[in-house]
Amino acid sequence: LIYGSRLSLVIGFAAVALAGVVGVTIGLVSGYFGGRTDTVLMRIVDAWLAFPFMLLAIAIVAVLGPGLRNLVVALDVTGWVVYARLVRGETLSLREREFVLSARGLGASQGAIMAGHVLPNVLAPVLVVATLELGVVIVTEASLSFLGLGVEASRPTWGGMLADGRAYISRAWWLATLPGLAIFALVLAVNVLGDGLRDALDPRSASR
Repeated sequence: LIYGSRLSLVIGFAAVALAGVVGVTIGLVSGYFGGRTDTVLMRIVDAWLAFPFMLLAIAIVAVLGPGLRNLVVALDVTGWVVYARLVRGETLSLREREFVLSARGLGASQGAIMAGHVLPNVLAPVLVVATLELGVVIVTEASLSFLGLGVEASRPTWGGMLADGRAYISRAWWLATLPGLAIFALVLAVNVLGDGLRDALDPRSASR
């Protein structure tokens, strides 16, 4: 059970990190430049959101085949839109703030303004969302492994242990129950951490 947590956590953190990088980049570009760039990128996001999250992940893994790298790619491809939407909304308000206008007036390049002035101000909400998304990714990975679409059967994950243990549920209930409880406890802990980060990083909560 402890050894199986290794792959589940690696997949969760890797997928969240990659999806965050892609989504934050697209959200920054879309929100900062606006206009036609924003329209095109947001229509892509809308099209992506039209597909059910789990079905899209299953389709990608089915095409690419099972495996650690393919599973991370599938979770990354399905998860970046959350960050893109969030960062785009934050950037739309930040690009008109005084410190951004001052940097632009002093001759700073567009890339320098986005990286040095806008990005640091959107990291707090991104961190909160990433923490909450980690729980979603872990559950999705367990679901795909349970369906046989995760990593190879020879490499233990909690979802694979659930799938293996269901055949013996009547005489060895702990084989499926303990991995399920581990997933439940981890996702609950991650959600509580996300709520705590949201309260800690929200200046309105701190003022109260």
